[in-house]
Amino acid sequence: MATDTSSFTGGSLLLAWQLKGKRVLIVGGGDVASGRIESVLVADALVTLIAPRDGLHPLTKRFIESSDRITYHDRTFAGPEDLVDVDMVLTAIDDVETSRTICAMARALKVPINVADIPPSCDFYFGSQIRSGPLQIMISTNGQSPKLANIIRRRIENSLPEHAGEAIEKVGQLRNKLRERAPGVGGELGKRRMRWMVDVCTAWEMEDLAALDGEMMAKLLDDGWEYNRVPKVQEVGGRPRQSTKTALQKISGLLLSSAAGVIVGAACTALVFLKRRA
Repeated sequence: MATDTSSFTGGSLLLAWQLKGKRVLIVGGGDVASGRIESVLVADALVTLIAPRDGLHPLTKRFIESSDRITYHDRTFAGPEDLVDVDMVLTAIDDVETSRTICAMARALKVPINVADIPPSCDFYFGSQIRSGPLQIMISTNGQSPKLANIIRRRIENSLPEHAGEAIEKVGQLRNKLRERAPGVGGELGKRRMRWMVDVCTAWEMEDLAALDGEMMAKLLDDGWEYNRVPKVQEVGGRPRQSTKTALQKISGLLLSSAAGVIVGAACTALVFLKRRA
């Protein structure tokens, strides 16, 4: 049966763009620009910031003072010379015409650009983001409603497991140790590594993964990977944790017992009352 592709339109390609060591030009120093600076610094980019000092947001000033990856120029955008050897351009200024001019210059040089508040001049969008350690989640409305994206972000953020970021960090460390023990790319070994890591992540609770330390990882690999099995948490030195299912079963049992007690008590009371009336 042929796949209906009529709905395959109107979206964006969501990517985790690797900016480490790349040069990002940011034009503007206000509130929006400060958010852009933070986003690219987190991605280990090298930032060139162009903005008059008298319009800098307090957070932008702190970034300039504290980061050695920001080259700051106290002036307005000068022209094409500011785009030399740049890998990405971000503009966050109130001057629409200047923003469009910068956009045209960047596109002529095939440099990806984002122009704040002008979606047609954007090659990509920032969206609303959640970050917890290595965990990053982006909610995009394709430039149609940033406020709704922010509302949705908060709802998703509130529903995330408490230790998600820590668990991801520890799983990443375990994965690296596994690669050291069983090196190689692809093939049956690669498939086995992937299956085993999937099994570990599925079998263990998020809190248990977050609690992994070096000794536990070594034992997990010794007693688990080497025998193609996933040991229980307590087998590698972790604390046994009651599963959610077991906890719910116990709570249900208690509730049922309490309910049964109430029913029996009510029945006895009714019998006594009826006997007295008789």
